Order: sequence, then C-alpha cells, then structure tokens
Amino acid sequence: MDGALNLKSLLLCSEEKIVRVLRRTLGDLEIGVELCTNADAALRKLTRERFEAIIVDCAGPGAGDVLRSARTSPCNRRAVAVAILDPDKGMRSAFEIGANFVLYKPVSVERAKSSFRAARALMKKERRRNARVTVNIPVAMTSRESEARLKANTIDIGEGGLAISLPRRSKPHGSWGLTFTLPGSAKSLEVDAEFAWEGTGTQVGLRFRDQTPEFARQLREWLGRNSPDVEKDDPPARCQLTDLSLGGCYLDISSPFPVSTRVTLSMRAAEVELRAEGIVRVMHPDKGMGVEFSQTTPEHRALLEKFLNLLTEHRDVMPELLVEPEGLDIESSNTSSAGETEDALLGLFRNQAALPVDSFRAELRKQRGMASAAGAPA
Repeated sequence: MDGALNLKSLLLCSEEKIVRVLRRTLGDLEIGVELCTNADAALRKLTRERFEAIIVDCAGPGAGDVLRSARTSPCNRRAVAVAILDPDKGMRSAFEIGANFVLYKPVSVERAKSSFRAARALMKKERRRNARVTVNIPVAMTSRESEARLKANTIDIGEGGLAISLPRRSKPHGSWGLTFTLPGSAKSLEVDAEFAWEGTGTQVGLRFRDQTPEFARQLREWLGRNSPDVEKDDPPARCQLTDLSLGGCYLDISSPFPVSTRVTLSMRAAEVELRAEGIVRVMHPDKGMGVEFSQTTPEHRALLEKFLNLLTEHRDVMPELLVEPEGLDIESSNTSSAGETEDALLGLFRNQAALPVDSFRAELRKQRGMASAAGAPA
C-alpha cells in the first residue's frame, strides 16, 4: 500500500479482475488499498490497524464475518463498509450485516467511481472525527444525575469527544455537562457527554452527546486550524430536489449517501436560502435518497415554511441544492417529531423504505400528484 495515501481501505477479494478495477478506481481517488484474499487475514488486520473503508466481496467464504467483525471492532466500527454482491443478491441482506454501500458485479470503473465518490467524502469526515489534537485545558464537569461537580484537565480533543485526566483515581459514570474554553477563544463551550472508556491511571474518555450546531461548528473550525494534517473535505455534491415537506425531502443524486448518514443541505431558491441538517433514512444506489430533517426549532420551521411557500407559488423556480455528509450516525434511530403522522413524506420513509426502488419512486410520484391536487407543496 502506498504510504503517501492518507485514506486506507481494506479489500477482501480473490477475483483478480475486481481487484484490478478497484485498485485503479481507489488509486484515482487517492485511497490506499490493502488486499486480503481470505477472511482470516482480513480479520487479523481489523484487530491491528485502523481503516477508513472495509470492502468485502460477499461471494467469498467468511465475508459476512468480516463485515460483522468490523462493526464490533473498537478501531474500525465507524469505517465505511462496502459489500460487493452478485446481481441476484438483494441489498437488504448486505445492509443487515453492516454494509453502508452495495456494489453489484460486474464491477466497472464507472460504477465503482460513482459509489466511492460518496464513500470517500464520508471516509474523510470519519477520519477527521477520529483525529485528536493534544491540548491541556481545564474542564468543569457537572453530573446530570447527582449534580456532583468535578474539575479535570483535557489530554486531547476531537469532534466526537475528549480525553481527560481526573484529579483522582475514580470511575465516574452516566451523563455529564461539560464547560470549557478552547485556546485562543473568548467564548466558553457547553456540551453533554458520557464516559466512553477508561485508560491507565486517572485517564478516561468522554463521548459528546446532543451537540448543538453552534458547538459543532466552533469545535470543527478550531480543530481545522490546529490539526493541519487532516485532509480537506470534498466539495458538497449537487443534487435535485424532487419532494419536500416540513419533515424531510427526497433528492435525486447519482452518488447518494447511505442510511444513517448525517448530512447538511444548502438550499436556495430566488432570494430565499435555507441550511438544513438531517439524517438519510432511505437510499437508492445511483438514484437518490430520502432525508429526514433533524432540526426542530421554531426558527428553522418558519424558514422552511417560507421556502415551501415560495416553491408552491412559483412552480417555475428551480431550487439549487448542495449536500455534504457530516458522518455516520451508527446509533441513530428514526426520530419522533410532532405531527409525524401528518407528514406523508416521512411516513413513506418510515413505512415503505423496504420497497424496491421503482415501487418506492412510484409511491413518491403518486404522493406528489395528491399533494399538487390539494394545492400543497410537492
């Protein structure tokens, strides 16, 4: 593997033709490839090294064990997993054992590039999420259960959490509120966190929970200025809006992101601009994806209503849309928002996601026609 390539992938495959195509494709995308021709070798690699992508030919023996093992491996559980399938195999079986993307045989350069373009954007986000910046700053901690207070010093910090040194050897647990100020900043940050691991001596790790968009933005910008070795993100991908409601949207895009990907959408129509955060609930390879909005503030809802009204009143206006991934939300479940039973689009995402792609998109068109007849936004 080329050590100059920062993104690393583990490929389990014994078919020479597929290996040649993927080496060429991944090389063009500046993703290094470490090849294993049998499952035992791949399983050993997973326990010893960190990879941003795990690519598995599911026709080989032990392929399912490798995908399942990646999901339970401490250092590779957030890796982007790609399953290579025979054309008569269904996607659902691959997703059930941990795959994020599916690539059907015969594997062509064009098809592989389409899938791995979206995968690479996610790989970079996940690599940045795992990056740590060494920093020693004081942290005030308050237990959400007992109101107990602690003061500690950080060891390092990343997008997903931080490591601290406690003032004494102890085993804190549960949820805590953290307050700290990053070097060079005048504003303190507040976030909830939970204990994720225990190290030697007084060292422990905390995982951030329920980050606000403002907290995430400030931390991401600070990390970007202080961790120069992390790759720049891929530019946002252009897509076409086909369906929009107050709860979510469906986008036509040739390289969709997998289910449970957190995304940021930038929408613009006429003079109205909208930035929305969401989670992918439905993904159709090479076709599109359904996104459920995760923001529920009155301000965001008001702006979304304004955007919907503009599109309803001016059918000739074509909105401009950009989408970029923010990472895999592997613990995510469908959110339950007020009025969810009245949102037909969200109902389709939640209740009909298993439909074949053509049937699902037919249901979208049918729903779109009903909405237009009723004078509601399509």
